[in-house]
Amino acid sequence: MSSLDFSLDETQQALADAVAACCHAHEVDAVARSETGSFPGSLWRALGELGVLGIAAPGAEGGADELIAAFEALGRAGCPGPLVGAVCAVRLLPEPERDHVARGACVPAVGQPPLFPWAPAADVFIEVSSGRAWRGEVQGAVESVATLGGEPWGRVDWARGESLGSAEDALLWSDLARGAWLVGAADRLLDEAAEHARTREQFGRPIGDFQAVAHPLADSWISLTAARALVRAAAEPVARARGDAGADVGAARLSAERAALRASRVAHQTLGALGITVEGPLFHISRRVRQLALAPPGTAGHAREAVLRSLTLTGGTHA
Repeated sequence: MSSLDFSLDETQQALADAVAACCHAHEVDAVARSETGSFPGSLWRALGELGVLGIAAPGAEGGADELIAAFEALGRAGCPGPLVGAVCAVRLLPEPERDHVARGACVPAVGQPPLFPWAPAADVFIEVSSGRAWRGEVQGAVESVATLGGEPWGRVDWARGESLGSAEDALLWSDLARGAWLVGAADRLLDEAAEHARTREQFGRPIGDFQAVAHPLADSWISLTAARALVRAAAEPVARARGDAGADVGAARLSAERAALRASRVAHQTLGALGITVEGPLFHISRRVRQLALAPPGTAGHAREAVLRSLTLTGGTHA
């Protein structure tokens, strides 16, 4: 009996390598550790030039598999920015704004008013609510809001404008990107924790020899492996615009969020106090894992609803 193969092909791996190289060249680790809350403009434009921000755009050369390959690499690098929002925006906006976002010339803020991610740096604002989307205008100044992930969010006075129609398709693509980013980040966190467990000694032995350290790491790796398979498998129904894609993507997103949050917790437990220092190898990634698991566009609620509907259950009955 043959097993399913969800590994990246040569083209997808080359894309992932190019994204990783771009992140390294722009010193993403230093950007992600920054406490200034500023927008990484040069990195954003570089990702646009590489084609990463426009992979999900209708008619683009890439597709769902390429999106996953790129976003896993972005997650492993801990890359900041409204990446998931950009995926949503290029599925919703008409030309020429779509192209501006794809090229990195325009920064989108996608969420629900009055609080928008990356609002202080945004050029275009999109409200997504109850499966619909609207363009809108900010009235007055943006009030900056500090966030767990160190990202510049903002509170705004909001005037809803032109309808952009259904957001369901855009949410499928953005949830796929979110799941891939979280899988990549979880992979990095577990690698860092495993390396620490191999090299840190206690009582004359590597701490990884102790079951209390090794077993949680192994459990987290199993959870991550399952989440990666679900995310990569969800690419097919999204690419084909299958009517049941919502359930597959919902399961992938929820699994990725759970695996990444678990990896974050276990990695911090493995490294101890070193794991929660700004200078350490984890915190700049784990704090964004927690932020992205909660951030718009869309909430985990619509992912759960999609999974429950596929099981002929309802979210209201099975909260």
